[in-house]
Amino acid sequence: MGKKEQIDLILRRTVEVHNKETLMEKLNSGKKLVVKFGADPSRPDLHLGHTVPLRASKILQELGHEIVFVIGDFTAMIGDPSGKSKTRPSLSFEETRKNGETYFKQVAKI
Repeated sequence: MGKKEQIDLILRRTVEVHNKETLMEKLNSGKKLVVKFGADPSRPDLHLGHTVPLRASKILQELGHEIVFVIGDFTAMIGDPSGKSKTRPSLSFEETRKNGETYFKQVAKI
């Protein structure tokens, strides 16, 4: 798959691009971009919702850009501050580290 096809694939799977012209300029500039992808380690496994941005990240990586995978452990330690959601309990520092390690192992496969 060529560069144009890869960029078209990313754009097709994207809900919104804030400034498509600027994005295209940057992607076609020849400069290596640093793209950050953040995840909240509230669970030990990544879920299906992570697949679209992970695939887009992989395409960008194949185009020569650097992907930085960021794990937001502080968010997981806070949990749901309203106390209404039992699916987002506050986790300990150690739990976020353990979940974060599994995230890195899973992302490395992609």
